[in-house]
Amino acid sequence: MFITLLREWIATPLTHSRLFQQFTQQDFHAQFAASIGGFLWLFLTPIVHILIYSFVFGYIFQIRAPAEFGQTRFVIFMMIGYLPWFAFAEAMGRSTNLLLEKAPLITKVMFPVQLLPLTGTLIPYLTHGTGFVMLLIYLASQGLLSAGWLLLPVVFFFQFLFTLGIVAVLSATCVFLRDLQQLVALGVTIWFFLTPIIYPITMIQNPTIRQWFLLNPMHNFINLYREIVLLGEVSAINLQIIIPVSVISYCLGGWLFIRIRHAFGDVL
Repeated sequence: MFITLLREWIATPLTHSRLFQQFTQQDFHAQFAASIGGFLWLFLTPIVHILIYSFVFGYIFQIRAPAEFGQTRFVIFMMIGYLPWFAFAEAMGRSTNLLLEKAPLITKVMFPVQLLPLTGTLIPYLTHGTGFVMLLIYLASQGLLSAGWLLLPVVFFFQFLFTLGIVAVLSATCVFLRDLQQLVALGVTIWFFLTPIIYPITMIQNPTIRQWFLLNPMHNFINLYREIVLLGEVSAINLQIIIPVSVISYCLGGWLFIRIRHAFGDVL
């Protein structure tokens, strides 16, 4: 049973590729429909957030990048972690409404509903991945380009799988527990400050507490981005954590979604 449901979850974007493409295009353009700024908001939102955090933590609190990253400016150090986090956080924020917004469609039309968490996760990664690519282009022009950057799409892919598994669980669970919307918003905020994005992990003096951060997969993802881009190297421990965690999240999240999808129509 587990293998059968998991196989269906994995094969859905391939067996329903045309519908998947239509959903993706529709959701992507819907973000900017009836908006004066249009695609401009795609770049303005993260830029404003970055400027605020850079001013508060870089200028007021005088936080600097760790010594192992050389003379890297704090704003660059932060952006490398913040942009991938922004994709993760938006996907998490959208997850609680994915099925609720499509309730009329789910209850009236037969279609592979498992496409919804997939498109709901893909759109934030497409939009904010664009900003990350722009940052990489700038850093490449500053002489930081290295062969290690070829690993960035791999890390980004595993982060996507990790996020997709969580989104599948949250979107399915929220059909039955509507209070989950508020809990997820609060949880993402807490998760953000427990991840060394706007501060270097070297600020945590206690080595025991610092080791606990290895249990936070987003810390491992962001640490990998910074190591690859700024140092041209990869920590084996981070890879050993993100790969199994991402695969487990993707498989278990997809299995749970497929397992309980038959009840969506009755509740919605």
